[in-house]
Amino acid sequence: MIRVLLAEDQAMVRGALSALLKLESDLDVVGCAADGEEAWQLTQRAALDGNGPDIVVTDIEMPKLTGLELAQRIREREIGCKVIILTTFARPGFLRRALDAGVSGYLLKDAPAEQLAEAIRKVHRGGRAIDPQLALEAWSGDDPLNDRERQVLRLAGEGMSAGDIAGQLHLSQGTVRNYLSEAIGKLGVSNRIEAYRLARQKGLL
Repeated sequence: MIRVLLAEDQAMVRGALSALLKLESDLDVVGCAADGEEAWQLTQRAALDGNGPDIVVTDIEMPKLTGLELAQRIREREIGCKVIILTTFARPGFLRRALDAGVSGYLLKDAPAEQLAEAIRKVHRGGRAIDPQLALEAWSGDDPLNDRERQVLRLAGEGMSAGDIAGQLHLSQGTVRNYLSEAIGKLGVSNRIEAYRLARQKGLL
């Protein structure tokens, strides 16, 4: 039996996914989380008890902890389970960052339900399950931002001032402004708002 934990902030989608996967005789949905932090706590707690999930299926955009941050944390803490991203974001930038975070699968929500079940089995066997069209597009363009520029730009786009960002990231305001300036220049736009919008559109945040 393959143990699966679902992380999805939309209750209706979460319930539908759980119901669909429970129809599969070899899959066992052992937990559902409404945000990334809850998914991390459930995964970590279950792993410590010796009955952690084999696969975590997670959305990207979630409160408290994104699916990519969740995947990265699972990898860094060596929890021992694998991660499949299930999202509406058909953007190459997200796929590249997901692979960098150590995910084993990346599927779109409009794919047939049986494709998710098969992807879980494939990943459990040690393989990868990546949407093929997205995989082709993912390497057709470069991601110009480094991790710190991306982090600062995301916070700026959420409305935080340079001072607030500096306090949260333990940086000087000058350093924050430099990161923002670099991101704006790399993206070829004129201000932080345009940079944030373009980066979101390209799936870089």
